[in-house]
Amino acid sequence: MPKTIDPPWHRRSGCGKVATMDISFFVKGLVFGFSIAAPVGPIGILCIRRSLSQGWHAGLLTGMGAATADTVYGCVAAFGLAGITGFIVGQQQWIHLFGGLFLIGLGLRILLSKGHAVKTGRPAAGCAAGYASALLLTLTNPMTILSFAAVFAGMGLGTLGTGSVPAAWLVAGVFTGSMTWWVILSALSSRFDRHIGTGAMTWINRISGTVLTAFGMAAVIEGF
Repeated sequence: MPKTIDPPWHRRSGCGKVATMDISFFVKGLVFGFSIAAPVGPIGILCIRRSLSQGWHAGLLTGMGAATADTVYGCVAAFGLAGITGFIVGQQQWIHLFGGLFLIGLGLRILLSKGHAVKTGRPAAGCAAGYASALLLTLTNPMTILSFAAVFAGMGLGTLGTGSVPAAWLVAGVFTGSMTWWVILSALSSRFDRHIGTGAMTWINRISGTVLTAFGMAAVIEGF
């Protein structure tokens, strides 16, 4: 009997299922990344304030710092690096203390800063410092990694026998979702910069600096 040759779509069905599953992990990571970034906390306040005073690019780089930290913690949770997770959780008291003191210093600096807005001509080093500060502040929240670990376990990651590919798609989705939020927030915030004068900027600095200092004090108290 002549040998039967399966149609190409039959031969590719397995790959199609794998691709669909990978995309589903990316979408789940995107939704989770967006949802974990969206609540306005210290980084959100910094993003808004920098977008108003320095332009959307400064706010965007601040958000990118937070998205990078989310991606780092996402990698640790998604790839099952239990040793690193345990170390971070075990040192959370000191991490909270360090992050809180850093946030207090940043908040007081903003609180006491002058109200003039600088829209253009800022050196690249200023934006790099904004990125670094957001990265550091987000990394000093150990509860983030626990949230990632719990959600990823609920998704069944690590129990499907599919290796590291789903984990990579999930982490890529987390970064994309987080960055989507920061693009939206910085773009919307920067649209109001032309309507804000020196007096209004002074009050924005006072309010944002006070709130950031309060967040820092709460972190320090939690560290003790």
